Amino acid sequence: MLTREKFEEASEAVKKVINRTKLMYSEYFSEQCGNKVYLKPENMQYTGAYKVRGAYYKISTLSEEDRKKGLITASAGNHAQGVAYAAKLYGVKAVIVMPTTTPLIKVNRTKAYGAEVILYGNVYDDACAYALKLAEENGYTFIHPFDDEDVAAGQGSIAMEIFKDLPTVDVILVPIGGGGLATGVSTLAKLLNPKIKVIGVEPAGANCMQESLKQGKVVTLPSAVTIADGTAVKTPGKNIFPYIQKNIDDIITIDDEELIVSFLDMIENHKMVVENSGLLTVAALKHLKCKNKKVVSILSGGNMDVITLSSVVQHGLIARDRVFTVSVLLPDRPGELLNVAQILAEEKGNVIRLEHNQFVSINRNAAVELTITMEAFGHEHKNAIIQALRDHGYDPVESTPKGTM
Repeated sequence: MLTREKFEEASEAVKKVINRTKLMYSEYFSEQCGNKVYLKPENMQYTGAYKVRGAYYKISTLSEEDRKKGLITASAGNHAQGVAYAAKLYGVKAVIVMPTTTPLIKVNRTKAYGAEVILYGNVYDDACAYALKLAEENGYTFIHPFDDEDVAAGQGSIAMEIFKDLPTVDVILVPIGGGGLATGVSTLAKLLNPKIKVIGVEPAGANCMQESLKQGKVVTLPSAVTIADGTAVKTPGKNIFPYIQKNIDDIITIDDEELIVSFLDMIENHKMVVENSGLLTVAALKHLKCKNKKVVSILSGGNMDVITLSSVVQHGLIARDRVFTVSVLLPDRPGELLNVAQILAEEKGNVIRLEHNQFVSINRNAAVELTITMEAFGHEHKNAIIQALRDHGYDPVESTPKGTM
């Protein structure tokens, strides 16, 4: 059972391998949601995510014989690095099965810790089934990423640190994939303060825990489709589900579009890279019904590859109307391009790209299509630029920007 003594033991054990991530007060997010928001930056861990806590503690509880058999696990990336790093410290073999969709940075970082990486399946559940098969065939010791009380106890060390930094915390927001982090954090939090609210946050496209709680039993989703790859789980943990039922007060689901703008907010206001799964709790802040409470958002990890990062930034800028594209039809005569450029300059629109097509029509009065991708300060500024074009007799048509990065 997960007891306070168990959590204290785990918290002491993980001190050997973690960075002590102190809470950061966020003035920006506090103003946005009307609460006092504190961030728990687990993206700053040595392995880039909280998962090293549960992985190391679990491995520390194994017998030397079980460790020497070799360790195997399945993971979308962060648990993989935790197991690989812990195995390296113990000097034992680690085999990691990861979905084929795993970001390259997570694959390479896992290999860098000395683990053997096997890519299999499209989501975590596929990789897990294959890892269990390999464990049986080769006699490896399987380290489950979430459905294990020892793993959950290690993750619960996060709650221990939160209470040391902020004893009067009212609400803790915790990401949920399979439920290991939520189990550890919520169970210890309730042991320390039964009145605290612990709210789980899931991607809308992979809300396996929410559906399981609704039905009162563990259920499997037909798919798990989300940009939050670390929480793309179809089936939550069966062993830890009773803890979730008892200790999680509510679950909030987040659409991918909300994660995209949260990434932009985090980069611009806190200068931190937080992966999409880690941003679930930030996106959830505006969904809270409470006000003037002390809220902790757990940022579970920051392992994001550069290609994904650039794509998310671009989509975030588009979603915030910081980058947009319009097309106008011009008469085919000298000076028209200059006229449009002058309008944009007066409205302080910064042009990123121009496409000038002179062959869209044989009508010389509207023969040239000018497509302009530009930067704006936000929604109001974009509308002002478009209105200025209309005021000068043009009929701007918006479209989705292409390849602006």
